[in-house]
Amino acid sequence: MHGTTILAVHKDGETAIAGDGQVTFGDTVMKQGAVKVRKLEDDVLVGFAGAVADALTLLEKFEEQLEIAKGSLKRAAVETVKLWRTDRILRQLEAMLIVADAREILLLSGTGEVIAPDEPLVAVGSGAPYALSAAKALYRETRLGAAEIAEKALGIAAEIDLYTNGNATVLRVGGGA
Repeated sequence: MHGTTILAVHKDGETAIAGDGQVTFGDTVMKQGAVKVRKLEDDVLVGFAGAVADALTLLEKFEEQLEIAKGSLKRAAVETVKLWRTDRILRQLEAMLIVADAREILLLSGTGEVIAPDEPLVAVGSGAPYALSAAKALYRETRLGAAEIAEKALGIAAEIDLYTNGNATVLRVGGGA
């Protein structure tokens, strides 16, 4: 997925998700202040990378499943991915979602994956390797909270990745957020 960076961090009972604001069309920056992260009911955070219309369609399906699952993040994630893989139209959608609550972070992909990372950090998009590397270092070597780690790591990714800007939106749940 090119053209964005989404990073989620869980630390000390707080989960934060950060997304950069850049929208590109080919080699042209079209927008600097897009919001690619959302806070849903039940204190669930969602971030998306990929084709925006596809991501928003999947986000809508996830919200429906979250309501059916009565707020169970993992159950809603699994059911969303099942729909994504089995529906002929949804199967064509090109996006990735990160969903999180105050306890866990999950990555949802169109290949049928629901991944709970070993370490409570996950990133998607073109700047993901840079943001994730920076977040790992900050997570392991500092006393920063989840939101500060997410914001700083995204800023570092923006210094390296052409398709990521430093105009981050950071949302959080838990930890007195």
